[in-house]
Amino acid sequence: MTKLIQYEEAGPEVRAVYDAIKAARNVPDVNNFWKAIAVHPPTLRRTWESLSEVMGRGSLDPLTEEMLYLAVSAMNGCAYCIASHTAAARARGMTEAMRGELLAIVAMAAETNRLAEAYAVPIDQAFLDQD
Repeated sequence: MTKLIQYEEAGPEVRAVYDAIKAARNVPDVNNFWKAIAVHPPTLRRTWESLSEVMGRGSLDPLTEEMLYLAVSAMNGCAYCIASHTAAARARGMTEAMRGELLAIVAMAAETNRLAEAYAVPIDQAFLDQD
């Protein structure tokens, strides 16, 4: 298992990223994901910067962003990400009914994607003409 880098033992570069995460999220400590990738400070910094940009204020509202992240995490089978983004989506207003519907859509998409790939279904021209 990867060693989790605690704030007290972290070097200045890691502490700076931890401080940015804590400030942005208004939390007393960073979660284990960040502590795990802190074993390589450049990856920690790059990942935080990218995540901050992608998940920052844009055209999508924060709940939609978290539900999309949850959907992709479910498709990828990442237990940690599913737990983390389920909690974040709930904090932004996702109900159990919304979660159930989201996961049903994820499961249906997985099934129909596999069928389309297995049957090598050609893409309809009408879908390609949607510029």
